[in-house]
Amino acid sequence: MATLAARRTTAATLGLATALVLAGCANPTDGGTTEVAAKPGSKTKINISPDQKRVTTGKVDSIAAEVPEKIRKRGTLELVSSSGSAAPLTFYATDNKTVIGVEPDLAHLVANVLGLEPHINTVSWENIFVGLDSAKYDAGLSNITVTEERKEKYDFATYREDNLGFAAKKGSGLKITGPKDVAGKTVAVSSGTNQEKLLVEWSAQNKKAGREPVDIKYYQNESDTYLALQSGRIDLYLGPNPTAAYHAATSGRTEVVGTYSGAGAGLQGLIAATTKKNSGLAKPLADAINHIIDNGTYAKVLKRWGLSDEAVTRSEINPPGLPKDGS
Repeated sequence: MATLAARRTTAATLGLATALVLAGCANPTDGGTTEVAAKPGSKTKINISPDQKRVTTGKVDSIAAEVPEKIRKRGTLELVSSSGSAAPLTFYATDNKTVIGVEPDLAHLVANVLGLEPHINTVSWENIFVGLDSAKYDAGLSNITVTEERKEKYDFATYREDNLGFAAKKGSGLKITGPKDVAGKTVAVSSGTNQEKLLVEWSAQNKKAGREPVDIKYYQNESDTYLALQSGRIDLYLGPNPTAAYHAATSGRTEVVGTYSGAGAGLQGLIAATTKKNSGLAKPLADAINHIIDNGTYAKVLKRWGLSDEAVTRSEINPPGLPKDGS
């Protein structure tokens, strides 16, 4: 694993580069596309219509055989993702009902390798974990960060780096590098996320240092959050960096004013396919992810959504995650 300094530099560069290279606007005459740049100087068009023409791959019998028998017999892989629209991670196509994005694309690829039909269920964030706990769903692919607390109940197979972004109204003049920069600020965050955990920890550090705490606000959905940002009711919104950068590029009204690892200062955060602990799915999921990394389809999907900078070189099972104390 890279050093902290290198990781922090990468995260900061990612926030700036992603905000600059993501540029989009829907083009109805083009069947519903958004133009983005997978890397500086290289533009591509993303299909945001219901007809996705997804990247596919073949079944690998040896990996498929690792899947628990109950799931193999069923023939479907019951996947769960958040119903909140968060481009380019998981969001709705131009028909406002078809779920698309980098997460669904990767879910389909993994299911291909396992020889299963992917069935993506969309629910509220907290119900992802309720459904995993009850075994209603086999795995969650919904920008879920590995944390030490979650590892007590779930197993993880990583597939992307996790970097957070602070969104502000364009021209705010703000720059966020650590706790002192959000002291006394009104910051929105989604409940139950690692972003919330990080922000609560930063607020506590500010109080301990004699600075003002963070005024943390919660909104039901991203659209309400950005309305609050535009109206000045909040100063900042802390969320996944890809969504913050995408919104900044497509709306022209916000900007990313700081990035941070989703695992805190000492560790690069990682996003992972999440299963109920000891379900028997973590290994086949990790093996499937490593297979698509090796055959190049993984890279094609990330490039398609402008997220090549968040690629991992291998899927890891239950690696170190965000510490319980947030340090």
